[in-house]
Amino acid sequence: MPKSEYQFADFLMNVDDRYKDFVITVHEMLAANYKAKIELKASGFLVSYIHNKTKRSILNFVFRKNGIYIRIYGENCNDYVNVLNRLPNNIVKQIEGAGVCKRLVDPGACNSKCGMGYDFHIGDNHYQKCRNSCFYLYVDDESIPHLLELVESESRSR
Repeated sequence: MPKSEYQFADFLMNVDDRYKDFVITVHEMLAANYKAKIELKASGFLVSYIHNKTKRSILNFVFRKNGIYIRIYGENCNDYVNVLNRLPNNIVKQIEGAGVCKRLVDPGACNSKCGMGYDFHIGDNHYQKCRNSCFYLYVDDESIPHLLELVESESRSR
């Protein structure tokens, strides 16, 4: 039996009303260069934004029991250090809690097919974080302006 195809509207219906404007803004920001791939998972919708030409993801929206998260693939994070340095403590703490990239620390310690993580600084702190958990951030009212700035910065750097 073929999988059902989901539309952005299906996903949006499940987003908390407080965050719909944010989700729509991100969607519109990326629409010109990225295709939204929308899947239904056990925990809810997973929306991936995949570049039309390179086929690389820039971000995902992920539902969890406690709310919605955004995973930004910040492969160009060193291009916007000024944005990282302005992040509020609640976002920096989430980044600090992300797993260390084993390949950056010891190239033989992780699967060679695993995408390399990110090596960057926020202020005086040096981070070597896994690409899948580094910018996996909870969406709330306080974080929205900073998340938009991160998405816009990564999109512009690509």
